[in-house]
Amino acid sequence: MSDHDEHPTAPDHTGHTHHGPPPAGWGVAVSATLHCLTGCAIGEVLGMVIGTAFGWSAVPTIVLAVVLAFFFGYALSMRGVLRAGVGFRRALRVALAADTVSIAVMELVDNGVVVLIPNALDAPLDSGLFWGALAVALAMAFMVAAPINKWLIGKGKGHAVAHAYHH
Repeated sequence: MSDHDEHPTAPDHTGHTHHGPPPAGWGVAVSATLHCLTGCAIGEVLGMVIGTAFGWSAVPTIVLAVVLAFFFGYALSMRGVLRAGVGFRRALRVALAADTVSIAVMELVDNGVVVLIPNALDAPLDSGLFWGALAVALAMAFMVAAPINKWLIGKGKGHAVAHAYHH
């Protein structure tokens, strides 16, 4: 199927009075960041659990967590765009444009924090250190990504790209 067959434009919002990017307010930025955080957290936690359960060292565990965070982040974004009737390739391009910077920032901060917390990567799955380190790391990633997302949305980039497909 060619891109031409895949609904190359955003859905028609006849009757809607807004055009262009959503307002770059904190509410929109927080919502976009929480959306991104959901996918990142699913992948990050799953990757850390798998790596820890198999006794992997830090590097393969972090690589798996990052790969899964991007996978789940993009998958969640694509789900909403696909529901709007957009073809798969177009939905993938929208997800890449909407979430790449946000996911990358979150993963950089998240994994950086986990690495900096002493013994966090060696903590067993049933320890408070394992889960506490992940919670702190994800919270810090959110705090760094939210203002970046606000700025991107204000420029018509990041989550603003996907906004046209939300109902």
